Amino acid sequence: MKIFVSSAAIALALCPAPVLAAGVIDNVNGIALDANGRIVRFGALMIDDDGKVEKLIEGRYKEPDYKRPKKRKKGEPWPEPPKGLAFKLDAGGKTLIPGLIDAHGHVMGYGLSLITLDLSDTTSLAQAQDKIRAYVAANPGRKWIIGMGWNQEQWGLGRFPTAADLDAAVSDIPVWLERVDGHAGWANSAAIRAAGITGATKAPAGGRIEMAGGKPAGVFVDRAMDLMQKVVPPPAPKDRDLALEKAQRALLSMGITGIADMGTSIEDWQAFRRSADRGALRVRIMSYAMGLENMVLIAGPEPTPWLYDDHLRMGGIKLLLDGALGSRGAWLKADYADAPGQRGLRMIPDTQLRNIMSRAAMDNFQVAMHAIGDAANGEALDAIQELAETYKGDRRWRIEHAQIIDPADLPRFGPLGVIASMQPVHEASDWRMATARLGEARLAGAYAWKTMLDNRVPLAFGSDVPVESPNPFPGIAVAMSREDAKGQPVGGWMPQQRVSFQAALDGFTRQAAYAGFAEKKFGSLVPGQRADFLLIDRDISTAQPADIRTTQVLETWIGGKRVYVKGQ
Repeated sequence: MKIFVSSAAIALALCPAPVLAAGVIDNVNGIALDANGRIVRFGALMIDDDGKVEKLIEGRYKEPDYKRPKKRKKGEPWPEPPKGLAFKLDAGGKTLIPGLIDAHGHVMGYGLSLITLDLSDTTSLAQAQDKIRAYVAANPGRKWIIGMGWNQEQWGLGRFPTAADLDAAVSDIPVWLERVDGHAGWANSAAIRAAGITGATKAPAGGRIEMAGGKPAGVFVDRAMDLMQKVVPPPAPKDRDLALEKAQRALLSMGITGIADMGTSIEDWQAFRRSADRGALRVRIMSYAMGLENMVLIAGPEPTPWLYDDHLRMGGIKLLLDGALGSRGAWLKADYADAPGQRGLRMIPDTQLRNIMSRAAMDNFQVAMHAIGDAANGEALDAIQELAETYKGDRRWRIEHAQIIDPADLPRFGPLGVIASMQPVHEASDWRMATARLGEARLAGAYAWKTMLDNRVPLAFGSDVPVESPNPFPGIAVAMSREDAKGQPVGGWMPQQRVSFQAALDGFTRQAAYAGFAEKKFGSLVPGQRADFLLIDRDISTAQPADIRTTQVLETWIGGKRVYVKGQ
C-alpha cells in the first residue's frame, strides 16, 4: 500500500470546481453502520479537510473529470481552482471498519498495569509468587511493591490468598496488589503493619476485611481497601503520563479509537489534559468522574464541552452500587450459593444514592451506575424510575455491567430509557464462577444481551479494561457465540442470549458512542462524523467467531490521520 499526492491536483490547476475531499481511502472492503445500525458496504471512503467523513462510495473512487469554463461574465474573476486530494491510499482490498469504542474501561488503571507488577497472566499461586519475586529482584530499592491482576478463581485456589502467601514471596517490603476486578486488594504483613490495621480494626460500610484467627488475613474487599490505600504511595505525575502513553499505544494497536473512562480522578484528568496540550492525546476519551467531588473539581457547574477536536469531554459521573462476583461483593437478593450468610456489599444507602444522582442530574451530568448483583440492579432501576419523574429529557441513564438481573427487572430497562453498558468478555470469564456463586436457577437474567435488544434497550459493549484485555475482537466473538477462548461450553453458555454480528459491531461502535452522547461526533462513519476507522486483516462480517478473535489491526486512523501501523 502506498500514499501519494494525486497528480490530478496539478493537472486540474486553474479549473473551477467544488472543493474536493482532503483524501481518499480507495479499494476497500468497507463495512460500516448507518444511523439505524444497519450494515453498509462501500469501496472507498472520502475524508474532508476537517478529518471528517465526506462520503462513502459504493465502488472504486474515480477522479472527477473537470473542464475549464469557456466563458465568464464581464468583470468577474475566474473561479478559484480546486483544492485537490492531499492523499490517496489504495488499500489493496483490505477490510475497513469504523474505529471501535470501548464503552466501559479504566484508562489510567490500564496504563498503570503496564508499568507496575501485573499478575493477570498467572494461573497458580505458585506462579504468582515466582513472578512477584522476580519483579522485586528486577526493581531493587523500591519502598513499596504495587501491582494488580491476581485472580484466585483463575488459580483454582478455592479461597482468597493470604498475607502469609505473600510473605513467602517478599516479607521485608510492603506489598499491595489489587485483584483483577479492582474490588479487592491483597497485602503482605509488612503492608498491613504500615497501615496500622489490626484485629480490632473495623471495616467501613461497604467493605469487608477477611479475617483468620482474629487477625486480618491479608485480603481487603471493596471499601475496606481504603484502609490500605491511605498509606500506599500514589503514582507521581510523570508515572501517570508514562502510563497514559503506554495505554494509548496498546489501545490503538487493538483498534480502540474511543473509550469511556469510568471513574476519572482529578489526577487522571490532568494527565489527559497534559497529553492533549502536547498534541499526544490520540484516543478519544468520554470521561465519567469518580464521584461528586471529582465531578465538581474537573467540570464545575456543567459537563465540559468537547475539547481538543473531540478528543476529551467530561459528561457524567460514575457511582458504585456494589462490588464484584469474584470477591463476593456483588449485592444479591439472596445468599451466595457458595457462601451462606453472605449477600455481598451495598455501597451507597438508598437516600444518599438519590441525593447524589439528583445533584448530578440537576447540572445535566449523565449518571452511570456500577451494578453487578440482582439487588444492585434492582436498586439502580428503582432510583432511576423515581428520579425520572423530576429530571426529564434525554438523560441516558446508564447501568454499568448489568450482569445478574432478576428476570422480573429485565423489562424495566426499555421504558425507563436505561442504557445497558455490558462487557461480553466478562461472560466468557465468569460463567463457571457465576454458576458456582448463584446456582443455575438464579441465572435466567444473567448477561442477557439478546433480551436487552429484544426489549429495545440500547446495548453498549466494552471490556472493563484492565479487568479484561481491551481487545474488542474477542468481545465481538463472545457476543456472537457465548463461548470462551477454548470454545467452551460448546454451543455457548445460555446460547439464547447470543447476538448477531451486526448487533455486536453496533455495540462496539454506534451504541457505545450513543451511550456517551457522542453519536454525532464519531462511531459509525456517517458523513459528517470524525473519520475514525481501521484497516484489518480479514472480513469479520463473514468470519466465524473463533476467527474473529484473532483479527489483527493493520492500521488505525483517527480524525483522518493514520496513528498506528502494525509493525512500526
